Amino acid sequence: MAGDPTCNGHVRHWWKEAVFYQVWPRSFQDTNGDGIGDIPGVIARLDHIAGLGVDAIWLSPHYDSPNVDNGYDVRDYVSVAAEFGMMADFDRLLAETKARGMRLIVDMVVNHSSDEHAWFVESRAARDSDKRDFYVWHPGREGGTKPPNDWRSFFGGSAWSRDATTGDWYMHLFHEKQPDLNWESAAAREAIFEAMRFWLDKGVDGFRLDVIAFVSKEPGLPDYPPRHRKAPEYYHADGPRLMEHLTRMREEVYRGADKVAVGEAFGVTFEQAARLVAEGTGPLDMLIHFDAVRIDRAEGWRWKPFTLPDLKRVFSEQERLMGRTAWRTICLSNHDNPRLVSHFGDTSTPALRRRSAILLATLILTLKGTPFVYQGDEIGMTNYPFARIEEYDDVEAKGAWTDHVETGAVAAEEFLENMWRTTRDHARTPMQWDASPTGGFTTGTPWFHVHPDVGVINAATERADEGSIYHGYRRLIALRKATPPLVYGDYADLAPDDPRLFVFERRIGEEACLVALNMSSEDATLTVPERFVGAAPLMAEGAEPAGDAAAPLGGEIMLAPWESRIWRTTEG
Repeated sequence: MAGDPTCNGHVRHWWKEAVFYQVWPRSFQDTNGDGIGDIPGVIARLDHIAGLGVDAIWLSPHYDSPNVDNGYDVRDYVSVAAEFGMMADFDRLLAETKARGMRLIVDMVVNHSSDEHAWFVESRAARDSDKRDFYVWHPGREGGTKPPNDWRSFFGGSAWSRDATTGDWYMHLFHEKQPDLNWESAAAREAIFEAMRFWLDKGVDGFRLDVIAFVSKEPGLPDYPPRHRKAPEYYHADGPRLMEHLTRMREEVYRGADKVAVGEAFGVTFEQAARLVAEGTGPLDMLIHFDAVRIDRAEGWRWKPFTLPDLKRVFSEQERLMGRTAWRTICLSNHDNPRLVSHFGDTSTPALRRRSAILLATLILTLKGTPFVYQGDEIGMTNYPFARIEEYDDVEAKGAWTDHVETGAVAAEEFLENMWRTTRDHARTPMQWDASPTGGFTTGTPWFHVHPDVGVINAATERADEGSIYHGYRRLIALRKATPPLVYGDYADLAPDDPRLFVFERRIGEEACLVALNMSSEDATLTVPERFVGAAPLMAEGAEPAGDAAAPLGGEIMLAPWESRIWRTTEG
Protein backbone atom coordinates (compact mmCIF):
# COMPACT_ATOMS: atom_id res chain seq x y z
CA MET A 1 0.00 0.00 0.00
CA ALA A 2 0.99 3.63 -0.33
CA GLY A 3 3.11 5.04 2.47
CA ASP A 4 3.74 8.51 3.85
CA PRO A 5 5.19 10.95 1.30
CA THR A 6 8.94 11.48 1.23
CA CYS A 7 10.37 14.91 2.00
CA ASN A 8 10.77 15.57 -1.73
CA GLY A 9 7.18 14.76 -2.61
CA HIS A 10 7.08 11.09 -3.59
CA VAL A 11 4.22 8.90 -2.40
CA ARG A 12 5.76 5.58 -1.38
CA HIS A 13 4.59 2.42 -3.19
CA TRP A 14 5.95 -1.13 -3.18
CA TRP A 15 6.52 -1.04 -6.95
CA LYS A 16 8.70 2.07 -6.70
CA GLU A 17 10.98 0.35 -4.20
CA ALA A 18 11.00 -3.00 -6.01
CA VAL A 19 13.51 -4.51 -8.43
CA PHE A 20 11.81 -6.56 -11.18
CA TYR A 21 13.25 -9.58 -12.99
CA GLN A 22 11.83 -10.51 -16.39
CA VAL A 23 11.37 -14.18 -17.28
CA TRP A 24 10.85 -15.07 -20.95
CA PRO A 25 9.61 -18.61 -20.28
CA ARG A 26 10.32 -20.22 -23.67
CA SER A 27 14.06 -19.79 -23.13
CA PHE A 28 14.36 -19.98 -19.34
CA GLN A 29 14.29 -23.66 -18.28
CA ASP A 30 12.84 -26.80 -19.85
CA THR A 31 11.86 -29.66 -17.53
CA ASN A 32 10.24 -32.23 -19.85
CA GLY A 33 12.91 -32.52 -22.55
CA ASP A 34 10.90 -31.03 -25.41
CA GLY A 35 13.42 -28.22 -25.84
CA ILE A 36 11.00 -25.47 -24.82
CA GLY A 37 11.11 -23.70 -21.48
CA ASP A 38 8.10 -24.21 -19.25
CA ILE A 39 6.48 -23.02 -16.03
CA PRO A 40 7.82 -25.94 -13.94
CA GLY A 41 11.23 -24.77 -15.16
CA VAL A 42 10.60 -21.28 -13.82
CA ILE A 43 9.62 -22.82 -10.48
CA ALA A 44 12.80 -24.91 -10.48
CA ARG A 45 14.92 -21.77 -10.87
CA LEU A 46 13.12 -19.46 -8.45
CA ASP A 47 15.94 -19.70 -5.94
CA HIS A 48 18.36 -18.33 -8.54
CA ILE A 49 16.09 -15.31 -8.99
CA ALA A 50 15.37 -14.88 -5.28
CA GLY A 51 19.10 -15.12 -4.56
CA LEU A 52 19.59 -11.82 -6.34
CA GLY A 53 17.29 -10.12 -3.85
CA VAL A 54 14.74 -9.01 -6.45
CA ASP A 55 11.20 -8.22 -5.31
CA ALA A 56 9.03 -9.14 -8.28
CA ILE A 57 9.01 -11.29 -11.41
CA TRP A 58 7.54 -10.18 -14.72
CA LEU A 59 6.46 -13.29 -16.60
CA SER A 60 6.27 -12.80 -20.37
CA PRO A 61 3.20 -14.29 -22.13
CA HIS A 62 2.35 -17.76 -20.90
CA TYR A 63 -1.00 -18.06 -22.75
CA ASP A 64 -2.13 -20.46 -25.45
CA SER A 65 -0.72 -19.11 -28.72
CA PRO A 66 0.17 -20.17 -32.28
CA ASN A 67 3.55 -18.50 -31.55
CA VAL A 68 3.81 -16.44 -34.70
CA ASP A 69 5.26 -13.76 -32.42
CA ASN A 70 6.50 -16.01 -29.60
CA GLY A 71 3.40 -15.73 -27.44
CA TYR A 72 2.51 -12.11 -28.17
CA ASP A 73 -0.27 -13.48 -30.40
CA VAL A 74 -2.72 -14.74 -27.78
CA ARG A 75 -5.28 -17.41 -28.69
CA ASP A 76 -6.87 -17.62 -25.24
CA TYR A 77 -6.37 -15.02 -22.52
CA VAL A 78 -7.44 -17.27 -19.64
CA SER A 79 -5.21 -20.23 -20.37
CA VAL A 80 -1.70 -21.63 -20.08
CA ALA A 81 0.09 -22.70 -23.26
CA ALA A 82 0.34 -26.48 -23.45
CA GLU A 83 4.09 -26.33 -24.08
CA PHE A 84 4.46 -24.35 -20.84
CA GLY A 85 2.33 -26.63 -18.66
CA MET A 86 -1.10 -26.47 -17.07
CA MET A 87 -3.05 -23.97 -15.01
CA ALA A 88 -2.08 -25.95 -11.91
CA ASP A 89 1.56 -25.22 -12.77
CA PHE A 90 0.82 -21.51 -12.95
CA ASP A 91 -0.96 -21.65 -9.60
CA ARG A 92 2.07 -23.36 -8.09
CA LEU A 93 4.41 -20.77 -9.63
CA LEU A 94 2.38 -17.99 -8.05
CA ALA A 95 2.40 -19.71 -4.66
CA GLU A 96 6.11 -20.56 -4.78
CA THR A 97 7.02 -17.03 -5.86
CA LYS A 98 5.11 -15.51 -2.96
CA ALA A 99 6.54 -18.07 -0.54
CA ARG A 100 9.97 -16.63 -1.36
CA GLY A 101 8.80 -13.10 -0.60
CA MET A 102 8.48 -12.02 -4.24
CA ARG A 103 5.53 -10.80 -6.29
CA LEU A 104 4.44 -11.88 -9.77
CA ILE A 105 3.12 -9.76 -12.62
CA VAL A 106 2.08 -11.14 -16.00
CA ASP A 107 2.18 -9.78 -19.53
CA MET A 108 -1.20 -8.75 -20.94
CA VAL A 109 -1.36 -8.32 -24.72
CA VAL A 110 -4.62 -6.49 -25.40
CA ASN A 111 -3.88 -4.18 -28.33
CA HIS A 112 -4.25 -7.26 -30.52
CA SER A 113 -4.94 -10.98 -30.31
CA SER A 114 -4.14 -13.97 -32.48
CA ASP A 115 -6.29 -14.44 -35.56
CA GLU A 116 -6.98 -17.89 -34.10
CA HIS A 117 -8.66 -16.41 -31.02
CA ALA A 118 -12.33 -17.40 -30.84
CA TRP A 119 -13.29 -13.73 -30.94
CA PHE A 120 -11.60 -13.18 -34.30
CA VAL A 121 -12.80 -16.48 -35.75
CA GLU A 122 -16.34 -15.32 -35.07
CA SER A 123 -15.62 -11.73 -36.09
CA ARG A 124 -14.44 -12.69 -39.57
CA ALA A 125 -17.25 -15.18 -40.16
CA ALA A 126 -19.75 -12.57 -41.41
CA ARG A 127 -20.37 -8.82 -41.46
CA ASP A 128 -23.32 -9.27 -39.09
CA SER A 129 -21.37 -11.41 -36.59
CA ASP A 130 -21.92 -10.57 -32.92
CA LYS A 131 -18.16 -10.16 -32.59
CA ARG A 132 -17.64 -8.15 -35.78
CA ASP A 133 -16.89 -4.93 -33.91
CA PHE A 134 -14.36 -6.64 -31.60
CA TYR A 135 -11.80 -5.85 -34.33
CA VAL A 136 -11.15 -2.99 -36.76
CA TRP A 137 -12.77 -3.73 -40.14
CA HIS A 138 -13.04 -1.51 -43.23
CA PRO A 139 -14.39 -2.07 -46.78
CA GLY A 140 -11.22 -0.55 -48.26
CA ARG A 141 -10.68 1.95 -51.06
CA GLU A 142 -11.23 1.74 -54.80
CA GLY A 143 -14.04 -0.73 -54.59
CA GLY A 144 -12.30 -2.73 -51.89
CA THR A 145 -9.18 -3.43 -53.93
CA LYS A 146 -6.91 -1.17 -51.88
CA PRO A 147 -6.36 -0.93 -48.11
CA PRO A 148 -8.13 1.88 -46.22
CA ASN A 149 -4.96 3.96 -45.70
CA ASP A 150 -1.17 3.94 -45.88
CA TRP A 151 -0.56 2.58 -42.37
CA ARG A 152 2.36 0.19 -42.10
CA SER A 153 2.85 -2.87 -39.95
CA PHE A 154 5.79 -2.76 -37.56
CA PHE A 155 6.65 -6.22 -38.87
CA GLY A 156 6.72 -5.14 -42.53
CA GLY A 157 4.15 -4.49 -45.23
CA SER A 158 0.73 -2.91 -44.90
CA ALA A 159 -1.12 -2.73 -41.58
CA TRP A 160 -4.17 -4.10 -43.40
CA SER A 161 -5.06 -7.52 -44.78
CA ARG A 162 -8.06 -8.34 -46.93
CA ASP A 163 -10.12 -11.23 -45.59
CA ALA A 164 -11.48 -13.65 -48.18
CA THR A 165 -14.71 -14.37 -46.29
CA THR A 166 -16.30 -10.93 -46.64
CA GLY A 167 -13.80 -9.04 -48.78
CA ASP A 168 -13.29 -6.47 -46.02
CA TRP A 169 -9.93 -5.40 -44.63
CA TYR A 170 -8.83 -5.83 -41.00
CA MET A 171 -6.15 -3.84 -39.20
CA HIS A 172 -2.97 -5.34 -37.77
CA LEU A 173 -0.27 -2.95 -36.61
CA PHE A 174 1.91 -6.03 -36.18
CA HIS A 175 1.73 -9.39 -38.01
CA GLU A 176 -1.26 -10.25 -40.19
CA LYS A 177 -2.02 -13.01 -37.69
CA GLN A 178 -2.24 -10.38 -34.92
CA PRO A 179 -5.43 -8.40 -35.66
CA ASP A 180 -5.95 -5.25 -33.59
CA LEU A 181 -8.75 -5.31 -31.06
CA ASN A 182 -11.30 -2.50 -31.29
CA TRP A 183 -11.33 -0.62 -28.00
CA GLU A 184 -14.16 1.57 -29.31
CA SER A 185 -16.45 -1.43 -28.79
CA ALA A 186 -17.89 -1.56 -25.27
CA ALA A 187 -18.41 -5.31 -25.60
CA ALA A 188 -14.79 -5.86 -26.65
CA ARG A 189 -13.50 -3.76 -23.78
CA GLU A 190 -15.58 -5.68 -21.26
CA ALA A 191 -14.34 -9.01 -22.62
CA ILE A 192 -10.75 -7.77 -22.30
CA PHE A 193 -11.35 -6.49 -18.78
CA GLU A 194 -12.96 -9.77 -17.74
CA ALA A 195 -9.85 -11.66 -18.86
CA MET A 196 -7.63 -9.29 -16.89
CA ARG A 197 -9.76 -9.65 -13.76
CA PHE A 198 -9.35 -13.44 -14.04
CA TRP A 199 -5.60 -13.11 -13.34
CA LEU A 200 -5.96 -10.48 -10.64
CA ASP A 201 -8.48 -12.71 -8.90
CA LYS A 202 -5.89 -15.49 -8.98
CA GLY A 203 -3.54 -13.23 -7.04
CA VAL A 204 -1.07 -11.81 -9.54
CA ASP A 205 0.26 -8.42 -8.52
CA GLY A 206 -0.46 -6.56 -11.74
CA PHE A 207 0.36 -6.45 -15.42
CA ARG A 208 2.96 -5.37 -17.90
CA LEU A 209 0.69 -4.04 -20.65
CA ASP A 210 2.12 -4.74 -24.10
CA VAL A 211 2.06 -1.82 -26.61
CA ILE A 212 -0.82 -0.42 -24.57
CA ALA A 213 -0.45 3.10 -26.00
CA PHE A 214 -1.72 1.90 -29.41
CA VAL A 215 -5.25 0.97 -28.31
CA SER A 216 -6.86 4.27 -29.38
CA LYS A 217 -7.06 4.59 -33.19
CA GLU A 218 -7.43 7.86 -35.05
CA PRO A 219 -11.11 8.37 -36.08
CA GLY A 220 -11.68 8.15 -39.79
CA LEU A 221 -8.43 6.21 -40.27
CA PRO A 222 -6.61 8.96 -42.26
CA ASP A 223 -3.25 8.50 -43.98
CA TYR A 224 -0.14 9.28 -41.96
CA PRO A 225 0.73 12.97 -41.61
CA PRO A 226 4.06 13.59 -43.40
CA ARG A 227 5.99 13.96 -40.12
CA HIS A 228 5.00 10.46 -39.00
CA ARG A 229 5.72 8.45 -42.14
CA LYS A 230 9.17 7.44 -40.87
CA ALA A 231 8.18 7.18 -37.19
CA PRO A 232 4.59 5.88 -37.14
CA GLU A 233 4.88 4.72 -33.52
CA TYR A 234 4.48 8.34 -32.36
CA TYR A 235 1.27 8.63 -34.37
CA HIS A 236 -0.26 5.39 -33.12
CA ALA A 237 0.67 6.14 -29.48
CA ASP A 238 -1.25 9.39 -29.43
CA GLY A 239 -4.82 8.27 -30.08
CA PRO A 240 -7.52 10.71 -28.94
CA ARG A 241 -9.18 8.33 -26.43
CA LEU A 242 -6.07 6.76 -24.92
CA MET A 243 -6.45 8.36 -21.49
CA GLU A 244 -10.16 7.57 -21.45
CA HIS A 245 -9.63 3.91 -22.36
CA LEU A 246 -6.84 3.40 -19.84
CA THR A 247 -8.73 5.22 -17.07
CA ARG A 248 -11.71 2.97 -17.64
CA MET A 249 -9.42 -0.07 -17.60
CA ARG A 250 -7.89 1.01 -14.30
CA GLU A 251 -11.28 1.58 -12.69
CA GLU A 252 -12.99 -1.56 -13.96
CA VAL A 253 -10.11 -4.03 -13.72
CA TYR A 254 -8.04 -2.90 -10.73
CA ARG A 255 -10.96 -1.59 -8.65
CA GLY A 256 -8.65 0.12 -6.19
CA ALA A 257 -6.46 -2.93 -5.56
CA ASP A 258 -2.80 -2.38 -4.70
CA LYS A 259 -1.60 -3.87 -7.99
CA VAL A 260 0.79 -2.35 -10.50
CA ALA A 261 0.10 -1.25 -14.08
CA VAL A 262 3.31 -1.12 -16.13
CA GLY A 263 2.74 0.18 -19.63
CA GLU A 264 5.00 -0.50 -22.59
CA ALA A 265 5.54 2.97 -23.99
CA PHE A 266 6.69 2.47 -27.58
CA GLY A 267 6.01 5.82 -29.25
CA VAL A 268 5.02 7.66 -26.06
CA THR A 269 6.81 10.98 -25.52
CA PHE A 270 7.99 12.03 -22.08
CA GLU A 271 5.37 14.81 -22.04
CA GLN A 272 2.61 12.29 -22.75
CA ALA A 273 4.10 9.91 -20.18
CA ALA A 274 3.86 12.58 -17.50
CA ARG A 275 0.07 12.52 -17.91
CA LEU A 276 -0.23 8.75 -18.11
CA VAL A 277 1.68 8.12 -14.86
CA ALA A 278 0.94 11.32 -12.94
CA GLU A 279 0.82 10.52 -9.22
CA GLY A 280 -2.81 10.12 -8.16
CA THR A 281 -4.38 10.87 -11.54
CA GLY A 282 -2.59 8.82 -14.20
CA PRO A 283 -4.20 5.49 -15.16
CA LEU A 284 -0.79 3.76 -15.25
CA ASP A 285 1.88 3.53 -12.56
CA MET A 286 4.98 3.53 -14.74
CA LEU A 287 6.04 3.16 -18.35
CA ILE A 288 8.82 1.23 -20.05
CA HIS A 289 10.31 3.71 -22.51
CA PHE A 290 12.48 2.92 -25.53
CA ASP A 291 14.40 6.18 -25.83
CA ALA A 292 17.50 4.79 -24.12
CA VAL A 293 17.43 1.14 -25.15
CA ARG A 294 16.81 2.06 -28.81
CA ILE A 295 19.17 5.03 -28.88
CA ASP A 296 21.22 3.35 -31.61
CA ARG A 297 18.20 2.60 -33.79
CA ALA A 298 17.76 4.72 -36.91
CA GLU A 299 14.49 3.33 -38.21
CA GLY A 300 13.26 -0.23 -37.91
CA TRP A 301 16.21 -2.60 -38.17
CA ARG A 302 18.89 -0.03 -38.99
CA TRP A 303 21.68 0.71 -36.52
CA LYS A 304 23.26 4.12 -35.92
CA PRO A 305 26.17 5.08 -33.65
CA PHE A 306 25.61 7.09 -30.48
CA THR A 307 27.73 8.85 -27.87
CA LEU A 308 27.61 8.74 -24.10
CA PRO A 309 26.31 12.35 -23.95
CA ASP A 310 23.45 11.22 -26.23
CA LEU A 311 22.53 8.52 -23.72
CA LYS A 312 22.81 10.82 -20.71
CA ARG A 313 20.61 13.37 -22.43
CA VAL A 314 17.74 10.83 -22.48
CA PHE A 315 17.63 10.65 -18.68
CA SER A 316 17.98 14.39 -18.23
CA GLU A 317 15.17 15.04 -20.69
CA GLN A 318 13.05 12.45 -18.92
CA GLU A 319 13.60 14.25 -15.61
CA ARG A 320 12.86 17.65 -17.12
CA LEU A 321 9.77 16.70 -19.10
CA MET A 322 8.18 14.18 -16.73
CA GLY A 323 8.87 16.18 -13.59
CA ARG A 324 9.91 15.07 -10.14
CA THR A 325 7.11 12.70 -9.11
CA ALA A 326 5.86 11.04 -12.32
CA TRP A 327 7.43 7.62 -11.88
CA ARG A 328 9.53 5.87 -14.50
CA THR A 329 11.31 2.58 -15.15
CA ILE A 330 14.97 1.86 -15.84
CA CYS A 331 15.02 -0.81 -18.52
CA LEU A 332 18.05 -1.15 -20.80
CA SER A 333 17.32 -4.69 -21.99
CA ASN A 334 14.42 -7.08 -22.40
CA HIS A 335 13.09 -9.74 -24.78
CA ASP A 336 12.90 -7.15 -27.60
CA ASN A 337 16.48 -5.87 -27.55
CA PRO A 338 20.10 -7.04 -27.76
CA ARG A 339 21.96 -8.30 -24.73
CA LEU A 340 22.83 -5.59 -22.22
CA VAL A 341 26.61 -6.07 -22.00
CA SER A 342 26.99 -6.46 -25.78
CA HIS A 343 24.82 -3.40 -26.40
CA PHE A 344 26.26 -0.90 -23.92
CA GLY A 345 29.33 -2.59 -22.44
CA ASP A 346 32.64 -4.09 -23.55
CA THR A 347 32.96 -7.80 -24.38
CA SER A 348 36.46 -7.60 -25.85
CA THR A 349 37.97 -9.51 -22.91
CA PRO A 350 36.48 -11.61 -20.09
CA ALA A 351 37.66 -9.07 -17.51
CA LEU A 352 36.08 -6.12 -19.31
CA ARG A 353 32.87 -8.06 -19.91
CA ARG A 354 32.58 -8.67 -16.17
CA ARG A 355 33.54 -5.14 -15.20
CA SER A 356 31.27 -3.44 -17.76
CA ALA A 357 28.36 -5.75 -16.92
CA ILE A 358 28.61 -4.74 -13.26
CA LEU A 359 28.92 -1.09 -14.27
CA LEU A 360 25.69 -1.40 -16.27
CA ALA A 361 24.02 -3.08 -13.30
CA THR A 362 25.18 -0.11 -11.22
CA LEU A 363 23.62 2.27 -13.74
CA ILE A 364 20.28 0.44 -13.79
CA LEU A 365 20.12 0.16 -10.01
CA THR A 366 21.08 3.75 -9.20
CA LEU A 367 19.23 5.82 -11.82
CA LYS A 368 15.86 7.26 -10.84
CA GLY A 369 13.06 4.77 -11.43
CA THR A 370 12.14 1.14 -10.90
CA PRO A 371 14.88 -1.18 -12.24
CA PHE A 372 14.08 -4.08 -14.57
CA VAL A 373 16.62 -6.89 -14.99
CA TYR A 374 16.30 -9.29 -17.93
CA GLN A 375 17.08 -12.98 -17.58
CA GLY A 376 20.73 -13.74 -18.34
CA ASP A 377 21.99 -10.21 -17.87
CA GLU A 378 22.86 -11.10 -14.28
CA ILE A 379 25.40 -13.60 -15.62
CA GLY A 380 26.64 -11.42 -18.48
CA MET A 381 25.13 -13.31 -21.44
CA THR A 382 26.21 -11.85 -24.79
CA ASN A 383 24.85 -11.44 -28.31
CA TYR A 384 24.68 -14.58 -30.47
CA PRO A 385 26.90 -14.69 -33.61
CA PHE A 386 24.09 -14.73 -36.20
CA ALA A 387 25.51 -14.81 -39.74
CA ARG A 388 22.65 -15.81 -42.09
CA ILE A 389 18.97 -14.85 -42.22
CA GLU A 390 18.10 -18.55 -41.89
CA GLU A 391 19.56 -18.50 -38.36
CA TYR A 392 17.01 -15.94 -37.17
CA ASP A 393 13.66 -16.87 -35.65
CA ASP A 394 12.06 -13.48 -35.11
CA VAL A 395 9.09 -12.55 -37.31
CA GLU A 396 10.27 -8.93 -37.28
CA ALA A 397 13.67 -9.82 -38.74
CA LYS A 398 12.13 -12.03 -41.41
CA GLY A 399 9.57 -9.38 -42.36
CA ALA A 400 12.29 -6.75 -42.72
CA TRP A 401 14.34 -9.13 -44.89
CA THR A 402 11.33 -9.61 -47.19
CA ASP A 403 10.66 -5.88 -47.40
CA HIS A 404 14.23 -4.73 -47.97
CA VAL A 405 16.45 -7.53 -49.29
CA GLU A 406 14.08 -9.63 -51.36
CA THR A 407 12.83 -6.47 -53.08
CA GLY A 408 16.41 -5.52 -53.97
CA ALA A 409 16.29 -2.27 -51.98
CA VAL A 410 19.14 -3.25 -49.64
CA ALA A 411 22.11 -5.56 -50.08
CA ALA A 412 22.03 -8.69 -47.96
CA GLU A 413 25.40 -7.87 -46.39
CA GLU A 414 24.26 -4.42 -45.29
CA PHE A 415 21.02 -5.80 -43.88
CA LEU A 416 22.71 -8.58 -41.91
CA GLU A 417 25.33 -6.24 -40.48
CA ASN A 418 22.61 -3.91 -39.18
CA MET A 419 20.24 -6.66 -38.07
CA TRP A 420 22.94 -8.35 -36.01
CA ARG A 421 23.30 -5.16 -33.99
CA THR A 422 19.55 -4.64 -33.41
CA THR A 423 17.74 -7.98 -33.48
CA ARG A 424 15.46 -9.17 -30.72
CA ASP A 425 16.73 -12.73 -31.21
CA HIS A 426 19.86 -12.07 -29.12
CA ALA A 427 17.67 -11.94 -26.01
CA ARG A 428 15.91 -15.18 -26.85
CA THR A 429 18.72 -17.73 -26.86
CA PRO A 430 18.32 -20.23 -24.01
CA MET A 431 19.42 -19.31 -20.50
CA GLN A 432 22.88 -20.67 -19.73
CA TRP A 433 22.69 -22.55 -16.43
CA ASP A 434 25.84 -24.68 -16.66
CA ALA A 435 28.73 -25.52 -19.01
CA SER A 436 27.06 -28.50 -20.72
CA PRO A 437 26.34 -28.34 -24.48
CA THR A 438 22.74 -27.24 -23.92
CA GLY A 439 23.67 -25.06 -20.96
CA GLY A 440 21.49 -27.06 -18.58
CA PHE A 441 18.47 -25.55 -20.32
CA THR A 442 17.11 -28.87 -21.59
CA THR A 443 17.85 -32.58 -21.85
CA GLY A 444 16.44 -32.51 -25.37
CA THR A 445 17.11 -30.40 -28.45
CA PRO A 446 16.78 -26.66 -27.66
CA TRP A 447 14.14 -24.81 -29.65
CA PHE A 448 16.73 -22.10 -30.47
CA HIS A 449 20.50 -21.71 -30.64
CA VAL A 450 22.56 -22.15 -27.47
CA HIS A 451 25.37 -19.59 -27.42
CA PRO A 452 28.81 -21.10 -28.13
CA ASP A 453 30.24 -19.29 -25.08
CA VAL A 454 28.13 -21.40 -22.71
CA GLY A 455 31.21 -23.21 -21.42
CA VAL A 456 32.52 -19.94 -19.98
CA ILE A 457 29.38 -17.91 -19.32
CA ASN A 458 26.83 -19.75 -17.18
CA ALA A 459 24.99 -19.40 -13.89
CA ALA A 460 26.82 -22.21 -12.10
CA THR A 461 30.18 -20.55 -12.68
CA GLU A 462 28.81 -17.14 -11.74
CA ARG A 463 27.19 -18.20 -8.47
CA ALA A 464 30.39 -19.98 -7.36
CA ASP A 465 32.50 -16.81 -7.74
CA GLU A 466 31.91 -14.01 -5.20
CA GLY A 467 33.48 -11.54 -7.60
CA SER A 468 31.12 -12.43 -10.45
CA ILE A 469 28.47 -10.42 -12.25
CA TYR A 470 25.72 -12.36 -10.44
CA HIS A 471 27.05 -11.39 -7.03
CA GLY A 472 27.65 -7.85 -8.25
CA TYR A 473 23.91 -7.60 -9.00
CA ARG A 474 23.12 -9.13 -5.61
CA ARG A 475 25.24 -6.59 -3.74
CA LEU A 476 23.89 -3.65 -5.75
CA ILE A 477 20.27 -4.68 -5.18
CA ALA A 478 20.92 -4.90 -1.44
CA LEU A 479 22.64 -1.51 -1.53
CA ARG A 480 19.68 0.08 -3.30
CA LYS A 481 17.27 -1.27 -0.69
CA ALA A 482 19.40 0.12 2.14
CA THR A 483 20.02 3.56 0.61
CA PRO A 484 16.99 5.91 0.39
CA PRO A 485 18.57 8.37 -2.09
CA LEU A 486 18.96 5.55 -4.61
CA VAL A 487 15.19 4.97 -4.60
CA TYR A 488 13.46 8.31 -4.04
CA GLY A 489 16.31 10.77 -4.52
CA ASP A 490 16.12 13.54 -7.10
CA TYR A 491 18.36 13.09 -10.15
CA ALA A 492 20.94 15.50 -11.57
CA ASP A 493 23.53 14.81 -14.27
CA LEU A 494 26.80 16.41 -13.12
CA ALA A 495 28.85 15.89 -16.29
CA PRO A 496 26.42 15.95 -19.24
CA ASP A 497 29.06 16.58 -21.92
CA ASP A 498 31.80 14.26 -20.68
CA PRO A 499 32.41 11.63 -23.40
CA ARG A 500 33.60 8.94 -20.96
CA LEU A 501 32.16 9.60 -17.51
CA PHE A 502 28.53 9.25 -16.48
CA VAL A 503 28.39 11.13 -13.16
CA PHE A 504 25.15 11.89 -11.37
CA GLU A 505 23.72 12.80 -8.00
CA ARG A 506 20.74 11.25 -6.22
CA ARG A 507 19.54 13.46 -3.37
CA ILE A 508 16.72 13.31 -0.83
CA GLY A 509 16.80 16.02 1.81
CA GLU A 510 20.28 16.27 3.32
CA GLU A 511 21.31 12.81 2.19
CA ALA A 512 22.91 12.29 -1.21
CA CYS A 513 24.78 9.72 -3.29
CA LEU A 514 27.34 10.40 -5.98
CA VAL A 515 27.53 7.78 -8.75
CA ALA A 516 30.54 7.83 -11.08
CA LEU A 517 30.84 5.44 -14.02
CA ASN A 518 33.66 5.33 -16.54
CA MET A 519 31.85 4.02 -19.60
CA SER A 520 34.94 3.82 -21.78
CA SER A 521 38.08 1.79 -22.44
CA GLU A 522 40.35 4.62 -21.27
CA ASP A 523 41.26 6.08 -17.88
CA ALA A 524 39.15 9.11 -16.98
CA THR A 525 39.64 11.82 -14.34
CA LEU A 526 36.72 12.81 -12.12
CA THR A 527 36.78 16.28 -10.60
CA VAL A 528 34.69 15.83 -7.47
CA PRO A 529 31.99 18.42 -6.66
CA GLU A 530 32.98 20.22 -3.47
CA ARG A 531 29.90 19.04 -1.59
CA PHE A 532 31.02 15.43 -2.05
CA VAL A 533 34.64 15.83 -0.92
CA GLY A 534 35.04 13.54 2.09
CA ALA A 535 32.02 11.41 1.15
CA ALA A 536 32.08 7.80 2.37
CA PRO A 537 32.48 5.02 -0.22
CA LEU A 538 29.53 2.69 -0.68
CA MET A 539 30.67 0.61 -3.64
CA ALA A 540 33.68 0.30 -5.90
CA GLU A 541 34.03 -2.12 -8.79
CA GLY A 542 37.23 -2.20 -10.81
CA ALA A 543 39.05 0.32 -8.62
CA GLU A 544 42.80 0.45 -9.28
CA PRO A 545 44.47 0.21 -6.84
CA ALA A 546 41.81 -1.58 -4.84
CA GLY A 547 42.82 0.13 -1.58
CA ASP A 548 41.60 3.49 -2.89
CA ALA A 549 38.04 2.18 -2.80
CA ALA A 550 37.87 2.36 1.00
CA ALA A 551 39.15 5.92 1.34
CA PRO A 552 36.94 9.00 1.75
CA LEU A 553 36.52 10.87 -1.50
CA GLY A 554 39.14 13.48 -2.37
CA GLY A 555 38.95 16.39 -4.79
CA GLU A 556 40.03 14.43 -7.83
CA ILE A 557 40.08 10.74 -8.65
CA MET A 558 41.12 8.59 -11.60
CA LEU A 559 38.68 5.94 -12.76
CA ALA A 560 39.97 2.94 -14.69
CA PRO A 561 38.15 1.66 -17.80
CA TRP A 562 34.62 0.51 -16.91
CA GLU A 563 35.15 1.29 -13.24
CA SER A 564 32.06 2.14 -11.21
CA ARG A 565 31.91 3.93 -7.83
CA ILE A 566 29.23 5.13 -5.41
CA TRP A 567 29.73 7.48 -2.44
CA ARG A 568 27.31 8.78 0.18
CA THR A 569 27.24 12.00 2.16
CA THR A 570 24.98 13.68 4.69
CA GLU A 571 24.95 17.46 4.94
CA GLY A 572 24.08 19.56 7.96
